[in-house]
Amino acid sequence: MGKPVVAVLMGSKSDLPILQGAFKVFDSFGVEFTARVLSAHRTPVEAMEFAAGAEAAGIKVIICAAGMAAHLGGVVAAHTTLPVIGLPVASEPFNGLDALLAMVQMPPGVPVGVVTAGKAGGRNAALYAVSILALGDAELAAKLKKFREDQAKIVLSADAELQEELKER
Repeated sequence: MGKPVVAVLMGSKSDLPILQGAFKVFDSFGVEFTARVLSAHRTPVEAMEFAAGAEAAGIKVIICAAGMAAHLGGVVAAHTTLPVIGLPVASEPFNGLDALLAMVQMPPGVPVGVVTAGKAGGRNAALYAVSILALGDAELAAKLKKFREDQAKIVLSADAELQEELKER
């Protein structure tokens, strides 16, 4: 196992199911990652220390999954210049809207890129991280291009099947 280049932080271990899709994406692309449970509110010192030391540890992108007030991404971004991707986690009573709004309200100068909430968000956060890493890695860029081409083939195949089904009506 190599040195991780992506850090996946979650505010609570209950966020893990949403991140399983991200882990599968990283595994399929051969991207090494680390995952931690760190909270902006319950472990603020540890979250800040992790963010401040991430670049020196070889991390190139940080994904922060958090719900409710969703401050983890902002706290992390305040302590690093690395790209930070926010992943809103659905929770009661607002089903993730609160987390989404909190994440997209970063003040000027401290950006956090935000993906969709839920399981699709876990996959998209990982794919976004892969696309950032691919900027400096031709092999990874080729894998990402093939992934996109394969996705297009799946959709076009489904469309062809649908067109055949409609002809048979």
